[in-house]
Amino acid sequence: MRKLIVIEFLTLDGVMQAPGGPEEDTSGGFKYGGWSFPYFDEFMGKVMGEQMSLERCALLLGRKTYEIFASYWPQHAENWPGINEVIKYVASHDSSRKLDWENSMLLAGDIVEEVKKLKSEGDRDLHLWGSGNLVQTLLKHDLVDELWLKIFPITLGQGKRLFDEGTMATAFKLTDSKLSPNGIIIANYKRAGEVKTGSF
Repeated sequence: MRKLIVIEFLTLDGVMQAPGGPEEDTSGGFKYGGWSFPYFDEFMGKVMGEQMSLERCALLLGRKTYEIFASYWPQHAENWPGINEVIKYVASHDSSRKLDWENSMLLAGDIVEEVKKLKSEGDRDLHLWGSGNLVQTLLKHDLVDELWLKIFPITLGQGKRLFDEGTMATAFKLTDSKLSPNGIIIANYKRAGEVKTGSF
């Protein structure tokens, strides 16, 4: 069974909305789009190069993230080798939606069942970028195997958050960590069973 890996940029207070630019996602009156940009440096460029490798994965994207990617990456594929060729699974409630970006496949209907089926087939891990609403659904139904997080030294106080109501109680194990010169914590986690409790 292949793994589902969630890859996200986060603020210290857990906001994941619109890290890449002012117009990326202004829903809810969000006014801090592009908050990750001032912290990027050569170190983060190397980290992103490693995490953007498409050699052994397929992409899983929510509709909004797909539209953002599809409006940019086909014309800038030299900066993400293989992005046009890799299979892109797109979750949408609209079964009639047309996907123009090559190698894009629509997942309509019951997305939980569709993702369960995807995980049981093939040998390429599924990398999920952004896609806040989709991530919430997958976390709620215990379908996430790993989290690759970039945690930025900033709080915003508003915006869509990675962990929201409905997230399952789950334990994770840290598998890799780095610290960028600009204070970004790069932390990779994998599932580690149930939450354990105790007392002192």
